[in-house]
Amino acid sequence: MSPAIYLDYQATTPLAPEVFAIMEPWLKEQYWNPHSMHSGGRRANAAIEVARDRVAALLPAGGRVIFTSGATEAINLAIKGCGLPVSAFATEHAAVLDCVEALGGGSCAATDGGASRVKELASLAAPPSRLRRDTSPSLQDGEDRLLCAMLVNNEIGTINPVGNIAQAHQGLLLCDAVQAYGRIPIPDGPDMIAISAHKIHGPKGIGALWVRDGIELAPLIHGGGQEQGLRSGTLSPALCAGFGKAAELAAERMEDDAAHVETLWNRAIELYANWTINGCTEHRYKGNLNIRRDGLNVARLMSDCREILFSAGSACASGSGRPSHVLRAIGLSDAQAKSSIRLGWGRYTRLEEIERAAELLNAAAERQLG
Repeated sequence: MSPAIYLDYQATTPLAPEVFAIMEPWLKEQYWNPHSMHSGGRRANAAIEVARDRVAALLPAGGRVIFTSGATEAINLAIKGCGLPVSAFATEHAAVLDCVEALGGGSCAATDGGASRVKELASLAAPPSRLRRDTSPSLQDGEDRLLCAMLVNNEIGTINPVGNIAQAHQGLLLCDAVQAYGRIPIPDGPDMIAISAHKIHGPKGIGALWVRDGIELAPLIHGGGQEQGLRSGTLSPALCAGFGKAAELAAERMEDDAAHVETLWNRAIELYANWTINGCTEHRYKGNLNIRRDGLNVARLMSDCREILFSAGSACASGSGRPSHVLRAIGLSDAQAKSSIRLGWGRYTRLEEIERAAELLNAAAERQLG
């Protein structure tokens, strides 16, 4: 059997060898608790602080990094911890939308033909009537509201003008930068930013919330108060060190990674000329190609092309049987959403893998559609 071709970089990325190397000692002989006062504990704590600085180097100045178990926890901490009414674009990740729902939300105000729906807390004051991807005054919906706006969409790769949104919005802004962090510069403007290590060739099980100075949050997890009083529990030096190294590598290789990704994108859009691209092609992270062939049975396609590891949508919602809420929000029908696939590549993807995958996927699609 041929080696698998991995094209699911939006779900997770391969662990960088340099990251594994820096983590290994902390998983073996350097096993100390970083909150202990002895010399081993102090060394472990020092490694965490080095990692924190490396992670912060890719984020705006004037804030602090709070380590979490991942971006989902970071998002929950931001939304629940600020204690404000909250609005979110309907194209946000489920971690945002489900958190809003859990707080009592459920109403949905559609604008711009469904391209920028907003999920609102039904029990709160009237939401803004329009939220558009520009600097419209309609975004100015009061100083006592949290707005959630992701930077790079995890399903269709579109880049939202978060800097402009931040200028137009008078309240707090939470930015889900999971798919952007380490890949494109993070604009100044958000008040909180959620990120994750395993999207930038770091380990799973660790993320962070960047919080602008002066913003106070209530903790989600109570106990010893180890992480700045906001997240109780023992930090993992191995995970923190791995995250820090992944961030350092991302900073060093951002331009080279971006050039490599664009080369693959340019070849891929030639190879999938018979498919329709979902989402904007201009303002887009070029490591994401979300495409469709109307009438395609994606489950059958995945079965026919098992050596290619790709996605039918967000990995977090896989197996639900529901059409992508992102594709529905940009105006696709259920049938169109269900006939879409997502291909993602990055640092370690080779051009020949892109070409071989296209050969197999195109052939399988043609067999289906005749």
